[in-house]
Amino acid sequence: MDNQVRFILATDCGSTTTKAILIEKIEGEFHQTHRGEAPTTVETPVEDVTVGVINAITEVQELAGRKLLDNNQIIKPRTNDEGVDLYISTSSAGGGLQMMVAGAVRNLTAESAERAALGAGAIVMDVIASNDKRLPHEKIDQIRQLRPDMLLLSGGVDGGTVTHVAELAEIVAAANPKPRLGVSYQMPVIFAGNKDAAEIVREKLESRMSLEVVDNLRPTMERENLMPTRLKIQDQFLEHVMMHAPGYKKLIEWTDTEIMPTPGAVGAIIQTIAEQNQIQVVGVDIGGATTDVFSVFQNQVGESVFNRTVSANLGMSYSISNVLTETGMENILRWLPFDIDLVDLQNRIKNKMIRPTTIPQLLEELIIEHAIAREALRLAFEQHKKLAVELKGVQQQRTISEAFDQTETGNTLVNMFDLSLIVGSGGVLSHAPRRQQSMLMMIDAFLPEGVTQLAVDSIFMMPQLGVLSQVNKEAATQVFNRDCLVHLGTCIAPTGQAKKGGSCLEISLDMPSGTVEDTIPAGELKLYQLEMDEIVCVKIQPNRHFDVGAGNGQVVETEVRGGVVGLVIDTRGRPLGMSVDTVQSVEDFKKWLEALDVYPL
Repeated sequence: MDNQVRFILATDCGSTTTKAILIEKIEGEFHQTHRGEAPTTVETPVEDVTVGVINAITEVQELAGRKLLDNNQIIKPRTNDEGVDLYISTSSAGGGLQMMVAGAVRNLTAESAERAALGAGAIVMDVIASNDKRLPHEKIDQIRQLRPDMLLLSGGVDGGTVTHVAELAEIVAAANPKPRLGVSYQMPVIFAGNKDAAEIVREKLESRMSLEVVDNLRPTMERENLMPTRLKIQDQFLEHVMMHAPGYKKLIEWTDTEIMPTPGAVGAIIQTIAEQNQIQVVGVDIGGATTDVFSVFQNQVGESVFNRTVSANLGMSYSISNVLTETGMENILRWLPFDIDLVDLQNRIKNKMIRPTTIPQLLEELIIEHAIAREALRLAFEQHKKLAVELKGVQQQRTISEAFDQTETGNTLVNMFDLSLIVGSGGVLSHAPRRQQSMLMMIDAFLPEGVTQLAVDSIFMMPQLGVLSQVNKEAATQVFNRDCLVHLGTCIAPTGQAKKGGSCLEISLDMPSGTVEDTIPAGELKLYQLEMDEIVCVKIQPNRHFDVGAGNGQVVETEVRGGVVGLVIDTRGRPLGMSVDTVQSVEDFKKWLEALDVYPL
């Protein structure tokens, strides 16, 4: 047998479904070749996650015609005819990793702690800070009631104050929370604050809880050091949370690398792609209950910064009514190319909430679902921008009391002109009947500026590729680019406003069939057919009121990539120009849908 890695088996144990994929090296390149799935089996009557894993792998085995299992054990190491070289897995079964974080100042260390937890794949249930205006007994009650899987305690730069960290440790000690998944083990607590406060925290918590101390996640005002905390969170997730879930002890023994929380794994592949291609990326996963947004952008000093946010109240089934409440009826109606009775619309949304597994049966129902998805994505991205910010408190002289009074937000890292790629996943995007629908939903929700590629995850294999990227970046990147991503195409969108029909931009495209020159007025969408592997040179000349990335009225020459939809020119303006007149708004939206052939209207 050769020593090369040629066969990789990967599973993702979701809350309802366990997915398995087989990756093979064929003629020197890695490809995802077969996929299987089965119901997840952590709950009664089975209560053993490995049963669902074996069932999903059995399906892959049958499809691949290659023996992967022997007596319900994965065959490793492989021979030429059977088995695999590597087996890896991710998990969000049992509701994933639920955490509470605490920090001295809400806008400083507590926010850094929140970013650390989110980046590790956690759902942050609450953020406690010394200046969050809650009384100590209210904080204690909240910790006891929420029963998180884990607590992250931070606070103070190295060499700074220890008083507020000590107070937070006392609150955690007084709460003495019982873990969500059982009372037979101690609550995991990670301290990642001022190193001078570590002994005080140990005195207050070590006898009651499973305390781990790591490097300060905010050692100075000017620097975040989140990676040690993120890695420790994932270690503790494996050791304390997963080990108490039915069957996970056996699953951990099977895997060749640590099991990662599913969102943490998705974040890992987004970071890998940004790093490998030297680009800035936004990824989104819109589910039934939550919407996760991931991004990699450069900060002021040119460092790549990864951020993840969880919009826990924005989803397409269980949380669909929350989307309506947050955005308001008017914002949903603007994405409908027809009139509808408001009571009828509300009833349809409520029906989806109480019957979350139903899928649209009529075109009208599909359009309504896509309208709500636009708003869920838009709201989640707005929330993401507020957390993905430059460090606060930097380059400013202030006393601790002034920091406590600080209410302004830092500058967001999200610069849409610098954004190279948007990747969408989740049922409503990955499984839309037409790819044009996914592309327009993402354009309308994220409002890309300048020149931006758009893609969707074909079968939601990003979690498996994320954990694979930790052990074999080459394989993860090759499969991500070739088999995971469905390239929709490129969007060119100038910022600025002009009267609809007025001058916006002139474009020149070196298409395979010859040069195409066009003048596109303001307020329109225009589609050019450009195939998946086609890359063409484009020259864009905006008028003096519009900017494509080089300044108002400045020419941009670049290369653009095609896709299953093609090249979309969006001259509707940024912010998006939509008529306040309802009748006119419906007509405009119909015209935009027809331009991209989004629905068979």
